[in-house]
Amino acid sequence: MPITDWPAEERPREKLLARGASALSDAELLALFIRSGTRGRTALDLARDWLGQFGSLRELLDASPSTLTSLPGLGPAKYAELLAALELGHRHLSTTLERSDVMANPEVTRHFLSRRLRNLRREVFAVLFLDSQHQLIAFEELFQGTLDSCSVHPRQVVERALAFNAAAVILAHNHPSGVAEPSAADRHITDRLRHALELIEVRVLDHFIIGEGRGTSFAERGWL
Repeated sequence: MPITDWPAEERPREKLLARGASALSDAELLALFIRSGTRGRTALDLARDWLGQFGSLRELLDASPSTLTSLPGLGPAKYAELLAALELGHRHLSTTLERSDVMANPEVTRHFLSRRLRNLRREVFAVLFLDSQHQLIAFEELFQGTLDSCSVHPRQVVERALAFNAAAVILAHNHPSGVAEPSAADRHITDRLRHALELIEVRVLDHFIIGEGRGTSFAERGWL
């Protein structure tokens, strides 16, 4: 049965308009993006097929361009629309973060860092440089490592903080394994950076470990 013949409260578009995007499942959101199905398959059927094939929305979005464009209902033009939609999300988060007190919006900060770092295949160490009002000056990915480690140099972080005239920083890095539990090495480098930055009167406000789920905040654990 075509989606247009479904009861109004069950149609993804009407459901979104009535209850908000968060009320929709991953399959329903994908169905809205797909818009139209194929012979004998609705857009929601295709969305469920894709999620079943890849196992999760994250794995689907992480797939290679050639894999995605080979899916029924998703050619090069639709793939370009998908990339544009994802980039719009990134830019919306960046703009929101730039215009607010970062510490007053911890969930926005967490979401921004998750979107930027969670899907990376290699470990990346990044820094949010903040002014005295805790507003964002810049976000930089400073160091990259292997899947297991990332060499972080305190002197370079200090140099960048001075270059931006930052008053505070938030540190972040991803665990490609998806496990966001901080290691002993993570706590050690955090202490080294905190002591180095104290010398130039720059505060380390938090260190986020990005993995699956919400990730881990050192500040929330009382480690900073």
